[in-house]
Amino acid sequence: MFATLIMVANISYAELSQHALETFNHEPEVIRALLIRAAEAELDVKNVDSDWQAARLYCQASRLGSAEAQYRLGMLYASGKGVPANRHLAASMFATASLQGHYESQKMLETVELNMVELPACVVSEVEPEQAPTEPARSDNIDQYLAGLSKDKRWILQLVDTISAWYQVDPKLVLTIISVESNFATGVQSNKQAQGLMQLIPDTAERFNVKNAFNASQNIKGGVAYLRWLLAYFKGDVALAVAAYNAGEGTVNKYNGIPPFPETRQYVKKIQARYPIKNHRFDGAITEPSPIFKRRG
Repeated sequence: MFATLIMVANISYAELSQHALETFNHEPEVIRALLIRAAEAELDVKNVDSDWQAARLYCQASRLGSAEAQYRLGMLYASGKGVPANRHLAASMFATASLQGHYESQKMLETVELNMVELPACVVSEVEPEQAPTEPARSDNIDQYLAGLSKDKRWILQLVDTISAWYQVDPKLVLTIISVESNFATGVQSNKQAQGLMQLIPDTAERFNVKNAFNASQNIKGGVAYLRWLLAYFKGDVALAVAAYNAGEGTVNKYNGIPPFPETRQYVKKIQARYPIKNHRFDGAITEPSPIFKRRG
């Protein structure tokens, strides 16, 4: 059985991000195989049960003591992907992983309150995790997302409207990016040091004169300024612009389009699901267009 797991993992190995691979390579072979299968399941957007299958595998690896699996299972409980959303179980998983020195879990504990120490049943014993209820198929557009936005986050909407008007960028596109990047959390930081609402990496923050990326106004100004530049660079092509927002314009140029990275392709699909407009107005005076358009003739 273990040999089969490892063989399947090796087949999928090339599909994962470099960061995930480097993280998984520090694990014992059996746990590494489970983590790779679970991460691949999370990327499988065609399978409606894929997130739950990932949760099952993370539960197994968590029982074997993997802090990375405990963190990833916590993220599923935090977001309600595959398993019912449960802030307390998420916090418990982050706390468990933190005891092993897991950095991302320690950062997550700064944003959630740990009110109980209960662990998911699937981590305590060999049982299946509870599956999240299946919702009726619907269009997950940005208006529907914003309708469910909590009151304590709604102040961000006016800020986005104001700043987007300054830069002549559709506020709904900006709000879509914020929803995917940070879920409207101002204090989040990724393992790649991307910070704040629009998840600005340090180089981008410096490029657009953002001194404090955790300041909502500065963050949005920097993110919208970058998005305006990308829309000009890619001549209003929203898919290319948001792919570059995720992976960098140099990477999009290198692959002559959306890069073949699962993370970036899934990111573009999420944006397109909430913001289906394909072309955005742009100011051609801002920058010369990408060499992609010369190559395409």
